[in-house]
Amino acid sequence: MGIWTVLWEKWVEFRRDFYKITMAALIAPLMYLVVFGLGIQTTSHGEPYLNFLIPGVVALTTMNGSFNAIAQNLNVQRLYEKAFDQVMISPTPLWQFIVGQIVGGSLRGLYAGGMIILLTLPIGTGLVFNGFSLLIMFLNGAVFSAVGVVASFLAKNHADVPRFSNYVIMPMAYLCNTFFSTEQMPHGIREVIGLLPLSQSSGMLRSIASGGPWNAAGILILLAYLAVLMGISFWFIYKKQTI
Repeated sequence: MGIWTVLWEKWVEFRRDFYKITMAALIAPLMYLVVFGLGIQTTSHGEPYLNFLIPGVVALTTMNGSFNAIAQNLNVQRLYEKAFDQVMISPTPLWQFIVGQIVGGSLRGLYAGGMIILLTLPIGTGLVFNGFSLLIMFLNGAVFSAVGVVASFLAKNHADVPRFSNYVIMPMAYLCNTFFSTEQMPHGIREVIGLLPLSQSSGMLRSIASGGPWNAAGILILLAYLAVLMGISFWFIYKKQTI
């Protein structure tokens, strides 16, 4: 029941701030599509650049939507509202609280990414998004929701979460196979960046969208990231309980 309680809280928040959440999730991705996709007429891998860009922006949007839905709110609850202390003494199992946060954040990211897909349908790119695409978007969101949980625990004050985003989230947004292919990067750097979760998500979404073969091992990589980050989150929260 603890997971459903957290999800209900996220739903109430989403319903209350629906327009604000939707606009905040869409403005930046739409600017990327207009400026890079429509404003710069070029090709990538023999096809219009917009076809390369859209799957990357979808992956990027799920990342940002999920991370932002969790990191800032949980940080405020923990440091300023002190609502987190009430969770610690409540009957709710702490692991269910963490899982609820991650699932709720992932659904928020899935919503944001889905809106980008719907808005780009009239362009007629011929890209295909199916059930596997939604699975990848959900897992990508879950990974970065877990990153948001970890960031909120590491933060010592309100400014630390934006700093974490600048150090970790923003570099991945630009480097991880979103706006340009990592194939031209120097050997070594290319392999490291290719193993990052956003690179895996962008690559799989792009392969599915273009109708080509996609590397299902990326699913296992995302699950591995999720397992490690959830383990770190559990360690943080149970450590705090024993202090």
